[in-house]
Amino acid sequence: MDALLKELSKLETLTAQSPGKNKTPSISDSLDDLIATLQSAKADVNSIDEGSWNSLAQTIEARKKDIDDRQKEIYSATAKLGKAVEKKFPANLPSYPNLFESDHAIAALERTIALHFLRTGQFDTAHTFLEESNADISLELRSQFIELHRILKALRNQDIGPALLWARRHRSFLQSRGSPLEFHLHRSQYIRLLLTSHPPNPLLAISYAQAELRPFFHDHQAEFQRLLNCVIYLPLSRLRLSPYADMASPSLHLELEPLFAKEYCASLGMSRQVPLRVVADIGGGGALAKIEKCRRVLRERKNEWIQRDELPIEINLPPENRYHSIFTCPVSKEQSTEHNPPMMMLCGHVVAKDSLQKLAKSSGRVKCPYCPTESLSSAAIQVHF
Repeated sequence: MDALLKELSKLETLTAQSPGKNKTPSISDSLDDLIATLQSAKADVNSIDEGSWNSLAQTIEARKKDIDDRQKEIYSATAKLGKAVEKKFPANLPSYPNLFESDHAIAALERTIALHFLRTGQFDTAHTFLEESNADISLELRSQFIELHRILKALRNQDIGPALLWARRHRSFLQSRGSPLEFHLHRSQYIRLLLTSHPPNPLLAISYAQAELRPFFHDHQAEFQRLLNCVIYLPLSRLRLSPYADMASPSLHLELEPLFAKEYCASLGMSRQVPLRVVADIGGGGALAKIEKCRRVLRERKNEWIQRDELPIEINLPPENRYHSIFTCPVSKEQSTEHNPPMMMLCGHVVAKDSLQKLAKSSGRVKCPYCPTESLSSAAIQVHF
């Protein structure tokens, strides 16, 4: 999708109202200048001499050239985008009738789209969509998303104040989830105080840690100790070469935004990821093409795919889109967990990781409990259901 998004970005830049870094002005700007020139000439038509008429003709010709140049660039970018789309999606997109025909389905789809615009901070687009559709989003929920992006913008500008205020108001909720958000906000502020003073003066940062970080000592003891111990490696040039080099990493501050957005949306009862973006990423990432190919093969073999709750083929998903793995080991009769995931042996049979390790011999070979096949335990792969 990278090549496709790159061409789309070029087209968006060319069609923007402001020329930005482009030397050629936008079409609307050129037209506005031309209209203004003609209106000015119309107002002074009685006093224009022959030289002024020649100058006006040259101005009109220059504006026309600007418009033609920009149109050529846009046509070229549009053609390249079309080729990128055809290359990424060589077959026509499949059609699935009867998906959004009922009033309930249409209302659910419109609400999902409206929430997507609000959640991603496209408030003008969301306002227009809500006016033109039947979606009903309460003013309270809209204001909450506005607050979310106001706080995210503050975090982007290295201001943790609004985020801390929200975290303190929702401390009981964050504690019930075991969220480290408030601790990470204070940690970020502590590190900034530690590294931004010139010459280095750790006393201010240590005082901040005593006042704000100490209440989190019980839950983050090891991290608390590292935060205080890294002081002995100041200044920053030494810290980057020390065992505490991660304390100087910008990622400690950059990861605050996604963490805060995740907790804020959880407080609203929403998922950590934007649903419409997940659907687009998975479907556009190849899943839709594989499913359609499978449907075509089944039709050719005169078979029908009638199961609504499962797929006839495996769709490989990135780790962030694997939400759960439900599997009960046939050997131990225990449900799999994150630390004891299901593992598939070379023969295709699946057992839990703990059971696989117990079945393995000292040589590392394991005999499948359901067929005569033997294989190396290291050859087993984790599967997701």
